[in-house]
Order: sequence, then C-alpha cells, then structure tokens
Amino acid sequence: MSSAKTTTNHDQIRKWVEKRGGHPAVVSATENNSQPGGLLRIDYDEPGGNDDTRLNRISWDDFFKIFDKNGIAFLYDPASDSRFSKFVQKESASS
Repeated sequence: MSSAKTTTNHDQIRKWVEKRGGHPAVVSATENNSQPGGLLRIDYDEPGGNDDTRLNRISWDDFFKIFDKNGIAFLYDPASDSRFSKFVQKESASS
C-alpha cells in the first residue's frame, strides 16, 4: 500500500484510532495478569456489537506501555475513512 505511513507518536496513534471508533485492546489468550502484555489489537465499535470475544479492551496507558516495551511502530492508512492498520517492529518500519 503506497499511502501507508508508520508512526510511534502516541498522540497521533490515539487520535487516528479514536476518529475511527476504535479502542486499544489485547488478545485475551496472550495476557499475563501480573503485568501488561499480550498481542496488541485495535477493537472497533461495530454496528450490532463486536463478535470477537478474544479481545479485551485496555487503557491507553497500558496499551502504550506494551507498545513501547516491545519496540513497535504503527503502520496505518491516513485516508479519511480507512481502518487499515498493522503493528510492525520499529526496525522493519524504518527500512
């Protein structure tokens, strides 16, 4: 996707996600109750509810702790209504 961009800027990520009705989440099977962790996802409000019961919404603070700890970058499509996004390692995003 030629229009995709990457960022590690917390404010930019949060604004992009919230503008599209999304919330920070982790996949429940990957969480560790003693500390924040797990596979990051964006959980979107869908008409009629979201059927993915594996996702647990978390606070933005916990989301960014995991994001920073794991050296992740956010790949996204800046187009106005697009929800395209993906988490990638910072190293691969800069090459």
